[in-house]
Amino acid sequence: MTATAPDRHPMSMTVNGNHIDLIVESRRTLADVLREDLGLTGTHLACEHGVCGACTVAVDGAAARACLMLALQADGCSVETVESLCLEGGELGPLQQAMADSHSFQCAFCAPGFLMTAHCLLAESRALTRAEIREELSGNLCRCTGYQSIVDGVQAAVAALASSRESAASGGGASNA
Repeated sequence: MTATAPDRHPMSMTVNGNHIDLIVESRRTLADVLREDLGLTGTHLACEHGVCGACTVAVDGAAARACLMLALQADGCSVETVESLCLEGGELGPLQQAMADSHSFQCAFCAPGFLMTAHCLLAESRALTRAEIREELSGNLCRCTGYQSIVDGVQAAVAALASSRESAASGGGASNA
C-alpha cells in the first residue's frame, strides 16, 4: 500500500483475530478507527483524556487507552476489543458471565473498559487477592457502583479460570477467559 495523501498513511493490524488493512489520517486515534471505520462501538469514549478507562482495549495483550493511542501506533499489532470476549453465537464469555452473575454494572457505560482491563489481567494467569484486583482496576472509573460488585465479578472470573485450568490439567477439558 502507498499513502494517498500527505496526511494519510497505510497500516495493517489484526482486530479481534481479523487482519485489517487501512489508510488512516495521522491524527486519528485508535478509538476513532475502531468505532467509526470498523464499526466496533463497544469501545466507549467518555473523557477522551485517558482518565476514565472506558476506551480500554488490548494491544498485543496489554491494556491500552484507545482514546490516547494514535491508530498508526497500532500498525502491525494485534488489537482486541470487548466484542472479542463473546463466544460463538453471541453468548457471554466466561469473564462477561462472571461479571453479570455478580451484578457488576448498573448503567454499564464503563463495562467495556473494565472487561478489557480484567481480560488482560486474567491472561496473566496468576492468583489475585481482592486488594490486587482493586489496584489493577484502579485506572477505570465507574460513576454508578461502589466497585465492590465489579471486584466480586473479577474475583469470580479468576476462580472460574483457575477451576477450568485444574479441570484441563486433570483431563477434563479447557475454557477461555
